[in-house]
Amino acid sequence: MKTTLLTITLAITSYFLNAQASTENTSETISEGITITVTVSLKGTGGKILFGLHDKTTFMKEPLQGTSSEIKDGKSIVTFKNVMPGTYGVMVVHDKNDNKRMDFEPNGMPTEAYGMSNNPMNYGPPQWSDMKFEVSTTPLDIEIRL
Repeated sequence: MKTTLLTITLAITSYFLNAQASTENTSETISEGITITVTVSLKGTGGKILFGLHDKTTFMKEPLQGTSSEIKDGKSIVTFKNVMPGTYGVMVVHDKNDNKRMDFEPNGMPTEAYGMSNNPMNYGPPQWSDMKFEVSTTPLDIEIRL
């Protein structure tokens, strides 16, 4: 159990550490595509929500596009632009203390809420198959609950 929690902790932390830097690089390489609007509903307040858009090759690594957003009226909304058709997933974390990373208890349990597209209820490490969705030629609206 401790090994599983440590694996989740390390993977999610490395993901969010790289989320901010990837936005600038990716936006230059994608020239056309659709938009994906992600709305996060949560009960907590304070801090920001960190967002990362992934494909299968970047899952649990540096995201294709990463950004953050303020929380207003229990929601945080971002739009990923110029997303080409394919299979993607979105990961989010409520960064309460705005340190741009996920925080954990000494025993490895997360102290900040996190979620993924499709809102899976996992009791272990995140799985690509649980969070993936298809992007075609029409804009998408996704809601993630924390």
